[in-house]
Amino acid sequence: MKEICIVEFPSNLGLKEPQPGKEPGVKRLPDWLWKHNLHKIIDPKSTIRLDAPKYSNIREVETNILNANLLVDYSREQAYLINNLLSQNKFPFVLGGDCSILLGAAIALKQKGNYGLLYLDGHTDFMDVSLSETGGVGGMAASIVTGNGPEKLTNILNLSPYIKEENLWCVGNREYDDEYENEIRNSSATYISLQTLRKQGILNTIQSFLSEIENKNLDGFWLHIDVDVLNDAIMPCVDSRTPDGLTYDEFNELTSCLFKSDKLSGLEITILDPDLDPTGQYTKDFVTNITTTFNSFKN
Repeated sequence: MKEICIVEFPSNLGLKEPQPGKEPGVKRLPDWLWKHNLHKIIDPKSTIRLDAPKYSNIREVETNILNANLLVDYSREQAYLINNLLSQNKFPFVLGGDCSILLGAAIALKQKGNYGLLYLDGHTDFMDVSLSETGGVGGMAASIVTGNGPEKLTNILNLSPYIKEENLWCVGNREYDDEYENEIRNSSATYISLQTLRKQGILNTIQSFLSEIENKNLDGFWLHIDVDVLNDAIMPCVDSRTPDGLTYDEFNELTSCLFKSDKLSGLEITILDPDLDPTGQYTKDFVTNITTTFNSFKN
């Protein structure tokens, strides 16, 4: 595997306040993962950090989106950093933050070529602004990076779409609601709900994804891991809890298939909120699983 660089994007700009006057705690995730030894176990060649602008819970009038202007600026800075790492043939191991950090990575990928995106998440995050109750980009990230939504966010640096819609695979959703799911069903993306994933099998699904990357001759793919894809019993410290989810056996089988691929260009981990895991028990289990699987293929 390429030289690994841990990249810290401690952002909560894409989420609403969990209660009035309280910021989402997910911005503390990089430090929390460091405390629970992820950095030590991954043992990167370097670690870099880009702090986010100050959080606001106010929706922008023009777009009806939280922190839209701040996200544009932050995403541009993130893209510059990720672009530099990719240009140096390094592997960005990105720690969020909420799902809005995808914008920066996606912009960088567009600058470098034509990439796929495996969006591993308990939700599709493929939602029109009109359907969003919160206005948070965290719930629209997959949609925005494929060019759907306000131009201010979808066309930063005139690069829309950052990821072609047909190169998006959305895997693991268990928010079973027709109005919600129809947004991605009616797109050109590949949609694999949790039910479908289990029906057709994890290995078959990921092999199909990797075959498509090869057949389309894409430059690589990015892996988005929202920890709420995991079963609520083993990962309850997230902002939008939903029953069911992947077991660690399923999660490790899926990620190990992806980590084997030379086409994997980088990854990001999002949404685990330290405020919701005060003892660290769920974080410890997550770190053990993700690092064991990743390290078995990084050399």
